[in-house]
Amino acid sequence: MKVVDLFCGCGGLSLGFERAGMDIVAGFDNWDDALAVYKQNFRHPVFKEDLSDVEAISHKIEQLGPDLIIGGPPCQDFSSAGKRNEDNGRGDLTISYANIVATVRPRWFVMENVARIVKTQKLAEAQRILAAAGYGMTSTVLDASLCGVPQKRKRFVLIGKLYANDNFIYNTLIDSLSTKEMSVADYFGDRLGIKFYYRHPRSYFRRGIFSIHEPSPTIRGVNRPMPKNYKLHPGDPVTSLEGIRPLTTKERSMVQTFPNDFKFEGTKTNVEQMIGNAVPVNLGTFIAQALRRYETGDTTSKTHSS
Repeated sequence: MKVVDLFCGCGGLSLGFERAGMDIVAGFDNWDDALAVYKQNFRHPVFKEDLSDVEAISHKIEQLGPDLIIGGPPCQDFSSAGKRNEDNGRGDLTISYANIVATVRPRWFVMENVARIVKTQKLAEAQRILAAAGYGMTSTVLDASLCGVPQKRKRFVLIGKLYANDNFIYNTLIDSLSTKEMSVADYFGDRLGIKFYYRHPRSYFRRGIFSIHEPSPTIRGVNRPMPKNYKLHPGDPVTSLEGIRPLTTKERSMVQTFPNDFKFEGTKTNVEQMIGNAVPVNLGTFIAQALRRYETGDTTSKTHSS
């Protein structure tokens, strides 16, 4: 299946689909730093483009003849962090994505975003555009820790197929979920050399210390050091802060299930933001494998325990 990745970022979704046997033929984005990282890690071409120019981008994609368009339009305007104003501008790229898919009309599309998008008018508008183009759609919010990712990260997924009924692939997705959340220790074993670590809380009413025997909290686009005056929170699973540290940039990328040899470059700030914005690689693989099972008619439950 030939795949084009829109808003490809540093390539988490591309790599996930590639690992599931998909043929990624091109990536598109408009962020120079992410494009530089993408080029370092993939052999197929990646293009810098203004993805709000629906007509121009659609023409370029049509020349590639994809069976599937995947992508995660920028989610900051829908995020639980910040002002959460869907009309700040970046939310319009969700509409651009829908219009590109509706123009090119591949057999399939997959759109990934933050869970909060379900409350927005932008999503409703995008779905109207896609339905008018002939797509049946399945939407759900997936917990990445049930999809082979050692992280409690909830993401909205919208899968469309031309001329299909709505909810056509829902059971395949749900039957594939693990019965157990994946912990950091499940994924890394003892490779990290720690039992507990610090993750800066959004509010001081929340804890900041986490055990490797639970999923990581959501990897965000910043990685702050532990304040010297941090005081133990009642929810912290330790009685002392001795030896506690934040995860390194590399460790954070691996919690996002990027492989150890994935090459990141750029300023620390930009790399941390890329990692936090990325789709976990294994979540991409989970979605792609469900799609392939549906396409081949394999309805066997793939539920697993870890």
